[in-house]
Amino acid sequence: MQLLKDVMSPDVQVISPEATLRDAAARMRDEGFGMLPVGENDRMIGAVTDRDIAVRAVAEGKGGDTLVRDVMTNDVIWCFEDDTVETAADMMSKFQVRRLPVVNSDKRLVGIVSLGDFAVAADDFQSTADALVAISQP
Repeated sequence: MQLLKDVMSPDVQVISPEATLRDAAARMRDEGFGMLPVGENDRMIGAVTDRDIAVRAVAEGKGGDTLVRDVMTNDVIWCFEDDTVETAADMMSKFQVRRLPVVNSDKRLVGIVSLGDFAVAADDFQSTADALVAISQP
């Protein structure tokens, strides 16, 4: 049974809610991320995704100077680092998300896990495939 701390990416980049969407998009492009946790006062208060920028900003006519705070997702789904990969895959399927922040027992952000991480470390390819199917459902 694999734990999230064994498969997650520990190199977590956090963005301020006062950063602009231009800054967020540039960081996503430069670093190859599709999601950035939003942090304030050493706490994760939300997340901004490439989809948030496209759907909540660009499609609504908001410009690159719009603040991350204005388009971020506030209710972020997360898992603990000691949760199993299966638990995280179930949550990702249930909430149809492709990336999941990982926190420690103090609820401090310690990593990010994605479907790609599951695929690379999968003991059970079928559970990864099932998660991908469920996440991709309309």
